[in-house]
Amino acid sequence: MSVIERLSTGVRRLDEMLSGGIPKGFFVAIAGEPGTGKTVLGLHFSWQGVKEGDRVIYVTTEESRESVIKQASQFGMDFESAVSEGKAIVIDALMGSDRWTLTSLDPEQLVQKVIEAKKILGYGRARLVVDSMSAFWLDRPAMARKYSYYMKKVLYKWDFTVLATTQYAITTASAFGFGLEHIADGIIRFRRAVRNGVLKRYLLIEKMRQTPHDLRMYEIKIVDGKGLVILRPTSERVEDIALPRSVTRRIIKAKKRAEEEIPDGG
Repeated sequence: MSVIERLSTGVRRLDEMLSGGIPKGFFVAIAGEPGTGKTVLGLHFSWQGVKEGDRVIYVTTEESRESVIKQASQFGMDFESAVSEGKAIVIDALMGSDRWTLTSLDPEQLVQKVIEAKKILGYGRARLVVDSMSAFWLDRPAMARKYSYYMKKVLYKWDFTVLATTQYAITTASAFGFGLEHIADGIIRFRRAVRNGVLKRYLLIEKMRQTPHDLRMYEIKIVDGKGLVILRPTSERVEDIALPRSVTRRIIKAKKRAEEEIPDGG
């Protein structure tokens, strides 16, 4: 039986939940609403690659290259030195004006730029984070699956293990980029909810092929100086986190009414 090579996510507890990490060559979707921790996980995965000597490429479509580097520094990750020393490349979508700036949100241009960066970094195991993939099909969501499959097929040949974030629509709680999740080898879902007036964040591994993984939902925190910290399995049901609070309240009221209508001993 062949041993599966796994890449550390950079978060020790998450590696344990994944039987040691993400299988090499996988294309993993990191899904969830804004502000839930997706970018932070991408930073952890990238920084772990820098420490292990992997070729690291980080693509940002949501913020500038400078903003990504600054955010990483808040968690003790020196991306600035990694970039200057040729250990990593940060590709900026539309916000820069140099060699590592995309001039359009076109999947083919993205792939070409990523391959160009890989050639510069050199031969060897490579990590790619795309934050977020949703930007490439917001105006043509029907193409999400086709674009995702194209990227997965091409980048696998270049020895990449990919983490690609996909955003939720805030108003509908449904994912832009549903096609990414369909073709992904794994799905790590981030959720959020307000409990007793406090914002809570959660993480759930929904799928990871070739991997016996933890099926529980965990509460997480984003800690300055550390990054993503996984706390404990939550007693919340997945349904409670996924549904809008108003819908959850209506379900609870309906259940109570149904229980009141059942006669004693019934």
